[in-house]
Amino acid sequence: MINTAWFSRRLIAAKFNRSLLAVALASVSLTIAASAAEKANVAAESQARLKETVGYLSSDELEGRGVGTEGLNKAADYLAAEFRKLGLKTDLFDGTPFQKFEVTVTTEMGPAKQNFLSLVGPLAPGAKEPEKVVFKLGEDFNPLAAGGTGAFDADLVFAGYGITSAKDPEYDDYKDLKVEGKVVVLLRKEPQQQDPKSKFNGDKPSPHAIFMRKIGNAYEHGAAAVIFINDGLELKTAREVAQKVWTDAVAKLAEERTKFGEIKEPTADQQEAYTASIKKLAERIVELSNDLANPDQVLTFTGAGDEIQQRKMPVLFAKRSLIEPIVKSVTGKSLAEIEAGIDADLKPQSAVLTGWKAIGEANVVQKKTEVKNVIAVLEGEGPHADETIVIGAHYDHLGLGGAGSLAPWTKEIHNGADDNASGTALLLEVAHQLATSGKKPQRRIVFMAFTGEERGLLGSAHYTRQPRFPLDKTVAMFNLDMVGRLTDDKLIVYGTGTAKEFDPLVESLAKKYDFKLTKKPEGYGPSDHSSFYAKKIPVLHLFTGTHSDYHRPSDDSPKLNIEGMQRIAAMLVDVVNDTDALSTRPEYIEIKGMAMIGGAGDSDRPYFGSIPDFANNEEGVLLSGVAPGGPAEKGGLKGGDLIIKIGDSKIGSLEDMQSALVKHKIGEKVKVIVKRDGKEQTFDVTLTKRGR
Repeated sequence: MINTAWFSRRLIAAKFNRSLLAVALASVSLTIAASAAEKANVAAESQARLKETVGYLSSDELEGRGVGTEGLNKAADYLAAEFRKLGLKTDLFDGTPFQKFEVTVTTEMGPAKQNFLSLVGPLAPGAKEPEKVVFKLGEDFNPLAAGGTGAFDADLVFAGYGITSAKDPEYDDYKDLKVEGKVVVLLRKEPQQQDPKSKFNGDKPSPHAIFMRKIGNAYEHGAAAVIFINDGLELKTAREVAQKVWTDAVAKLAEERTKFGEIKEPTADQQEAYTASIKKLAERIVELSNDLANPDQVLTFTGAGDEIQQRKMPVLFAKRSLIEPIVKSVTGKSLAEIEAGIDADLKPQSAVLTGWKAIGEANVVQKKTEVKNVIAVLEGEGPHADETIVIGAHYDHLGLGGAGSLAPWTKEIHNGADDNASGTALLLEVAHQLATSGKKPQRRIVFMAFTGEERGLLGSAHYTRQPRFPLDKTVAMFNLDMVGRLTDDKLIVYGTGTAKEFDPLVESLAKKYDFKLTKKPEGYGPSDHSSFYAKKIPVLHLFTGTHSDYHRPSDDSPKLNIEGMQRIAAMLVDVVNDTDALSTRPEYIEIKGMAMIGGAGDSDRPYFGSIPDFANNEEGVLLSGVAPGGPAEKGGLKGGDLIIKIGDSKIGSLEDMQSALVKHKIGEKVKVIVKRDGKEQTFDVTLTKRGR
C-alpha cells in the first residue's frame, strides 16, 4: 500500500523546490536584464558624449581647425578644459597642457626694392650700351609665392612648356638643353590643349600642366630661377571672357539708360542712384576695354599657389609681350609659331637665348604662427609607474581648404568631422572611461591631441624630438585617425605586427566587439603613429577607411556612425588596459615596409623606403628615418640625412624627390647625395617594387 503521509510530504517538498527554482531563475533573469540595461545605458551615455564632442569640434565656429585660425585655438582650449574636468594632470608645460612650437603658415611678398627684374641683351653694333628690358613690379611681373627668396644674374634660356615626360607621351623640353645655373623661361600649361586625342590627357589638363610640377622639374635640372609667361590659348581665352563681360556691361548700361528714360519725373534720389550706377558701369567698361586690348595679364603673388616651399629658387611671372621679341630675335619664330609647331609634331623647340641674361631678385617672406599639442596625464602607480603608454589623435584639419583639399577650387569651411574630429572625440572618451574607472593604471597613460598633422605630422614629430616623458620608457602608442565612418562593422588596425602581443590582442577584442577586422602589420603610415614607430615604439593605428567626403567641405558630423565610434572607444579602452596589465613591456618588432592608407600605392613606381621629416625648413628632404629593410636603409641612408640629389635631379622638396624617383625604373641603382653632419656623402640605392 502507498504511504499517503509520506507521499504528501514529498509532493509538498517538490512544489516548494520548484518554487525556489522559479524564484532563482527569475532572479537570474532580472540580473541579466539589469546588466544588459546597465550596459545599454553606459553605451548610450558614451554615445551622447561622443556626439556632443564631435559636433562641437566639427562646427563652423571652429573654422575647420586650420593651422593659424582662431578656431584651432578654440579647439585646443576646449580639449584642455575637458582634460581638466576629468581630473587629469595638465600642468606639464609652464603650468599648462600646451606644448607650443612655431610653424610657417603663409607667405607675403617682401619689399618692392627686393623684387625686381630686368633682361639685358647683347650690345648692338654702334650702340654704347646693351639692350635692356626693365619690368615694372605689379604690372609687368610679379614674384610668385610658389618660389623662394634669392637673387640671380644668369644667362637666359627658353625651355618651352618645361615638361619632362618619359612616357605617354615621350616628350622632354629639357632634352639637349643645359639649364644648370641659368634662368629658364617657361610657357604655362602644355601642348595640344584643344586636341581631344592629345596624349597629354586629351583636351583636359594633365599633371604636367601644373605650376608646381614645372617648377620642380626646372629645379631638378639645376635652374637658377624660373620666369613664367602666358601661353597663347590663355590669351585667347582671356580675350573671349573679357569680350563677353564687356558686351554684357554695355548692354546693362543701355538697359539702365532706357529704364531711367521711362521715368517721367525722377526724384532726386532716383537721379542720384542712376548717376552712381551709370558711373560704375562706365568705369567697368573702360576697365574691360583695357583687358580686351591687353589680355596678357600677369599672375598675382599667390596666383600659382601659396603652399610653403623649401626651395630657395626664385619663381616669377612676367608679361609674354615683353619676352616674345627676345625669343623671336634669337629663334626667328614668334611664340605663336613655336606653340603651333609643338602642337603639330610634339617635338620641343627649346633654345638658348644667346646674348641675353636675366638680372633680378625675389623676396618671399614666410610668416609663422604658434601652434600647440594638448597633453594630459593619468599617473600610474606601482613598479611600472615610470613607463608610459601614449594615446593620440590629431585635432587639426584644413580650415578653408587650400593645400591638401580635394576641392581646391572652394573657399569653404572644411569641418573635418571624420578627419579628425572623430579621433579627437574618441581620445576624450577613452580618457573619460579610464579616468573614471575607479582604479589607477600601473603605467602612466598620456593623452595627446596633436596639431599640424595635415601639414605633415608636425605635432607628433615635435613631441618625439622634445618628449615630455622619456621615449625609452614609452612602451606603446595607440593612434586614432578617421574612426567615424564604420561601415558594415569593418575596422582596419595598422601596426598589429609591431609588438609580439598586439596581433592576438587585437584579434580577440575585435571578436568581442563584433568587428570585421583587417590587420596591417606595418608601423609606418601616413598618420601620427609613424613618429613614434620611428623611435622603435610599438604602435597601433585604428581607422575606418576613406570615403568621398575625405578632405572636402562635405565631411560633416551628421554622416558619422556614433554607435560605431562608441564600440571602437570601448575596444581601445580594453587594448590600453590589457597592455597596461602586462608584467613586461610589449616586445617591439621591426616590420619592413610602409603601409599606405587606402591602398598599397602605385605598384609600378619605384620604392625608396624613406621617412621624411615634414618639419624640415632646409632645402632638400630631411629624413626622420628609413623603412626597415627598404632600399634607403640597404643603401646606407639613415635618419638625419638631408637628401639633395637623386641621380641627375637636384632635390629641394618632397615634390622634387617624387618627381625624380619616377624617372627611374624598379631595380635600377641610383646615386643619392645627402648631407650628413654638414658633409656631402654619396650612396648607391637600388630601387625596388613596393611590397603589398
